[in-house]
Amino acid sequence: MHIIDSLMAVADQCDAVVFDQWGVLHNGSTPYPGAAEAIVALAAAGKKLAVLSNSGKRAAPNRERIAAMGLPADLFDEVMTSGEAFWQDVHIGRVNPGRLFAITAKPGDEQRWGEGLSVEWTDNTDEADAVLLMGLPEGGDGVAERAQLDEALKQGLPLFCTNPDRGSPRADGVVQLSPGALAHAYQDSGVDVVFYGKPYRPVFDALAAALCIAPSSILMVGDSLEHDVAGGAAAGWKTAFVTGGLHAEAFEHGDALATAAELAKEHQAPLPDFVIGRLAGERKNYG
Repeated sequence: MHIIDSLMAVADQCDAVVFDQWGVLHNGSTPYPGAAEAIVALAAAGKKLAVLSNSGKRAAPNRERIAAMGLPADLFDEVMTSGEAFWQDVHIGRVNPGRLFAITAKPGDEQRWGEGLSVEWTDNTDEADAVLLMGLPEGGDGVAERAQLDEALKQGLPLFCTNPDRGSPRADGVVQLSPGALAHAYQDSGVDVVFYGKPYRPVFDALAAALCIAPSSILMVGDSLEHDVAGGAAAGWKTAFVTGGLHAEAFEHGDALATAAELAKEHQAPLPDFVIGRLAGERKNYG
């Protein structure tokens, strides 16, 4: 585990760099300082670039969101999301979810996600075959969604979760509740839950295949030890842990390497290969 000031410092050790979104490229509303410059520099160095995001939405709207924030989305060779992975599985018939009751960040998100699929939707858990947990309303506390899941639990409905994140950093420094937290609680109740996205191996293998790059030559850059670092390491990728995202508060004081090691142990994750403050090269409290 080594501290680095810039991804360019280790660019010669990889052929592709894969970025998480929230907490790495942006905070949900604005890009982090230095993110655009890092993307441009790596592209100029001949690296393949990609985004791997635990977003319940498909790849195209995520690329559009990145571009709308002013980041050079056209430089990404691939954008893969957990929502895209689930869409593809339903599209090819690998998964037949039946009639779905959807929990989303905004009304209509499930309809946009389901375009091109023969999926039936229902607003009543009594009529559903399964639950699709895509997202949670911005700023919400999850109370209403937990109540909906309680109703689904009574019927033993299986759950598809297309955002395994437990929390997501926002502009005000608050970590917002994310679908993964509710999905894991649902799973603990003994009901079947199928997760799509990080840290689960299929999305990493699918992206490596799309990039045509050997796993050992890919660098995963993320702010979640549980999802980005653990998933990347399990897939045979190198990993860079961004401390200024999800776990930023833990790095306000003390030694960064020691803190990273403590957090990795807490989250039962392997140590990252590299530790970086932000893509801009922030080195606060790094000793």
